[in-house]
Amino acid sequence: MHLDRQKILEKYKSYNITVDEAKIKKAIEFAVKYHGMQQRESGVPYYSHPLEVAEIIAEMRLDTDSIITAILHDTIEDTDLTLEEIEETFGKDVAKLVDGVTKLTKIKFHEDNVRQAENFRKLLIALSDDIRVLLIKLADRLHNMRTIDFISNPEKKKKIALETLELYAPLAERIGMQQIKTELQDICFGILNPDIRESIVQRFKSIELESGQNKLIPQIINELQKTLEVQGLKAEVSGRRKTPYSTWMKMKQKNISIEQLSDIIAFRVIVNNVENCYRALGIIHTTYKMIPDTFQDFISTPKNNGYQSLHTVVIGPLLQKVEIQIRTYKMHDIAELGVAAHWRYKQGHGDSLDATQYVWIRELLSILEQNNDPETFLQNTKLAMYYDQVFCFTPKGKLIALPKGATTVDFAYMVHSDIGNKCVGAKVNGKIVPLKTHLVNGDQVEIITSKHQTVSLSWEKFVVTGKARGEIQKVIHQQLRGQHIKLGKTIIYKALKANKIEDETKAIEAACKFFSKTSDELFFAVGEGTITREEVVKLATVKKSRLSSTLSLLKFTKKASSTTEDENVIPIKGLIPGMAMHYAKCCHPLPGDKIVGIVHTGSGITIHTSDCEMLNNFASMPERILDLTWDINKSNIPFISRIKVLLLNEPESLAILAGEIAKNGGNITNFKILSRNSNYFELIFDVEVKSLAHIEVIINALRIKEAIQYADRDRN
Repeated sequence: MHLDRQKILEKYKSYNITVDEAKIKKAIEFAVKYHGMQQRESGVPYYSHPLEVAEIIAEMRLDTDSIITAILHDTIEDTDLTLEEIEETFGKDVAKLVDGVTKLTKIKFHEDNVRQAENFRKLLIALSDDIRVLLIKLADRLHNMRTIDFISNPEKKKKIALETLELYAPLAERIGMQQIKTELQDICFGILNPDIRESIVQRFKSIELESGQNKLIPQIINELQKTLEVQGLKAEVSGRRKTPYSTWMKMKQKNISIEQLSDIIAFRVIVNNVENCYRALGIIHTTYKMIPDTFQDFISTPKNNGYQSLHTVVIGPLLQKVEIQIRTYKMHDIAELGVAAHWRYKQGHGDSLDATQYVWIRELLSILEQNNDPETFLQNTKLAMYYDQVFCFTPKGKLIALPKGATTVDFAYMVHSDIGNKCVGAKVNGKIVPLKTHLVNGDQVEIITSKHQTVSLSWEKFVVTGKARGEIQKVIHQQLRGQHIKLGKTIIYKALKANKIEDETKAIEAACKFFSKTSDELFFAVGEGTITREEVVKLATVKKSRLSSTLSLLKFTKKASSTTEDENVIPIKGLIPGMAMHYAKCCHPLPGDKIVGIVHTGSGITIHTSDCEMLNNFASMPERILDLTWDINKSNIPFISRIKVLLLNEPESLAILAGEIAKNGGNITNFKILSRNSNYFELIFDVEVKSLAHIEVIINALRIKEAIQYADRDRN
């Protein structure tokens, strides 16, 4: 074991960072001593985990305190070691970092979604003080994912993988840790969609064999290198294939097959300075034909995570369509290691990281302030982390980075919350436009405000930023709460008066006591419909001697009704209470689709997708249309979706299709052959699925298969 520790120390020193060897040795001794006989699920000593995490931190080339924190990051939670002892031995900075990382794992919650949301909230607060907390947490998560196969419970593995894919991988991307992000995504993809990942890998191999791509790559690299050298420009050229996960996401985003992707292979041109980046671009564009609308300049307008490069797609060497990224060596370092690279470049200068690197953190903390509900906060922060950027300008020339698909309302909230809340209109490039207008790169946006404006509920339907959605939800929540309180108060007093109950104050006090609520909370619950007026009246009409037994009976009744409620019912927010609900067979709505309800007198409400053509029949009857939303976290019942496919007319084609649907959790309930010839046949399948995301997984899995020429959701 001594030799292993020595090897680790040598690796630390090999990265040419200033290492306090004695301090690191002491930290390793502490980890071995205090973790003692503890073991990982793989059976190896537990202290091997923090040492591996420390090795990842060393690869980031961080300081000695970060390495020591990584070695000790689990000691406070899992051993008898105290923060006081750590501070005494290793100093205040290490103790603060260890405390920051430890706090993230101490919280326990009954519900996984609440636990996840609160842990993420804690993480944001901790990293706002010191970004190294996040770097160590990412390294910790990376090593746990590398060893996740030792977890025997498949559901637990999937839960961890989903959390990693939704939270930690985007966080890694946000701080520019491209290497870590890519590795996390690929591991998670293999756990969550193993068959699809394997299919993509096999299609890569098939394409390489068919096109000779494995031979083309070195040829393209060589020609690009020579093209630049002839013009007197020295550059390092390399090529790499996109990961299965990024390929999968591109297929989903563009709704195309793997063969139609132009950027499966990306080439990098690395030069020694910024001037040569633009020089290399000029040489490439004058030598090869550029594909229109593919050029992006992230040097002039860097991404929020500090990423800089020139991107272009050309009909390049050997008449191949190739994506080329041009950057300096420093840009390349930052593109791979992000904040960690910034840290290294700032070392010895007494500087902190560039403040612009923390803009997104401030945005997330702003969302945190607006959302008391942890689940809502989590959802809005996810929105804030997943996006391709669009760059727009204020009338004074200030650059505002927004996600792709952002509207003028998103822009307004990004400038300032008050401007968003009071916006009534917008000018884009001097022209007045609707508030839901989508912005594009280079737009100059002027927001028109009014102090009399109030936030509209309709805005939530088209905004795409977490900040805008969080602010809108906060204002709407306040408005709705006030309306519900007023409504509930009116309902209760009318009910008490109708039942000739004179002492209204005592009646309300009894109800408040029973439901453990303040009077406003009681009014709100009645207005919202979670407490009925009959319950309040019943509590007010019983004699004092019978009050206790009545309370017990009500409690028992409420508990029994909640446990016997049909668990297979998908709650939908916005329905009229007591009305029957049906799903439209014309559009087959799924959880995740935007939906509306059509009220039919005597037969209830029919749920349609918001883009269903049948809604045109009700354009003149807006009073019959309800805006609805899914509440899909409470059910696993199957829904019927319809898929149209075009199959090669070959043996086993149908078996491949059916097998792929089954592999991805779908269940075929019906199918119909629409047409057939010697080459192809077209079919429609009815498939049981859980949600919109589920059907998208199935459709994209089908598109990967060679036997399936076309696959898409059918709305007819």
